[in-house]
Amino acid sequence: DQAEQRSCLICGDRATGLHYGIISCEGCKGFFKRSICNKRVYRCSRDKNCEMSRKQRNRCQYCRLLKCLQMGMNRKAIREDGMPGGRNKSIGPVQISDEEIERIMSGQEFKDEANMPEHTWGNNGDSDHSSPGNGVSDGNQPSPVSTLSSNRSVELNGYTAALREQYIGNAMAQHYQFLPHLFGYTAQPRSLYPQSHTLISQLVAAEELAPLGTPMLIEDGYRVTQVELFALLCRLADELLFRQISWIKKLPFFCELSIEDYTRLLSATWQELILLACLTVYSAQVLGDLASVTDKYTPSDEELQSFSEDGMEVMEKLIYLFRKFHQLKVSNEEYACMKAINFLNQDIRGLTNVTQLEQLNKRYWYVCQDYTEYKYPHQPKRFPEIMMCLPEIRCIAGKLVNIPLEQLPLLFKAVLHSCKSSLSSYRTGSSPCVTKGTAPAN
Repeated sequence: DQAEQRSCLICGDRATGLHYGIISCEGCKGFFKRSICNKRVYRCSRDKNCEMSRKQRNRCQYCRLLKCLQMGMNRKAIREDGMPGGRNKSIGPVQISDEEIERIMSGQEFKDEANMPEHTWGNNGDSDHSSPGNGVSDGNQPSPVSTLSSNRSVELNGYTAALREQYIGNAMAQHYQFLPHLFGYTAQPRSLYPQSHTLISQLVAAEELAPLGTPMLIEDGYRVTQVELFALLCRLADELLFRQISWIKKLPFFCELSIEDYTRLLSATWQELILLACLTVYSAQVLGDLASVTDKYTPSDEELQSFSEDGMEVMEKLIYLFRKFHQLKVSNEEYACMKAINFLNQDIRGLTNVTQLEQLNKRYWYVCQDYTEYKYPHQPKRFPEIMMCLPEIRCIAGKLVNIPLEQLPLLFKAVLHSCKSSLSSYRTGSSPCVTKGTAPAN
């Protein structure tokens, strides 16, 4: 009940309770858990004595984790399965020696525990790194359960919003019954089955691939406000949602499911469908027209300082997926299959015909596999790479609901700016999935 106990002992923000042994805020609780669960190793570019405050805590992850340990945060209280809720709640702060702290900060403790090679991410430098491969990705390309690790800052019209130096994706539930098989998957070159050709043609015919009609042209010199950018994002979402509703009525299996099931499926997946569309078929407009609008929006100091931990995590995941889809250059056929597979989610509660949904999901899963094996015989890992993007999209959609609405303009500005900067060779005509007639970028 003491006043000082209501402030986080790490950064001074408003504390929400006793987390891993000490009074702390939600931000520092989550940061400590992610750092320990994902065995992160940070570096400080200064003297390992950076200021820790609500405004400065994201500047140096090394010093933030160091203070968590010095103040007594108990890593033994973190659940081994990474799920919410700690263990050993009766255990308070712990005191560990400087030598043990150094072993944790250097990664030696993690290396000894897991018998895994050490991976270090620096605060400075221009190189991108990825976490250890999972057997799905080729070479040094990051996989969806590894991640973006850009250490650059995002320039925001004179302002700088520091990106966290490294994100490693948390373990996610396997939403698709076939997903575990991807880890041992090998492509088998063969001819495209006639049935696959028919089903894919039907899926593509159901799509509305014309450019978005929402006006996104802003005259030179005009400064876009937060409210105006938010209104534009809402109009885009409305148009995209309307297109999904029209798409459902054109599906080749429309008559096989009830209207009630379609309503539940759309209610549960509409955010995922919109994200997938923006990352693929509309990526030229998103990185062109929409990015040009966000360039004309200058966030205030208050907006930058109040940007949440959840917002930062969503931003990093979105940037990763932009890069991933740019690398894959997903075709219209693959996009149509991904969309159908994601939509036919039999895990949603309240569905009346789960068996039929499962059969449809399986049908298009194998259709997509057949197509990629036939179309890209020299990319044996392509099908797993594409399918592993779906849980990432579902994860992002789930986290977006936790982002305050007033932070969405800054979130999209930061994502689009970072994507345009990192994809310096990107041109409108080389969009991952471009159709003829796509509106040119400003």
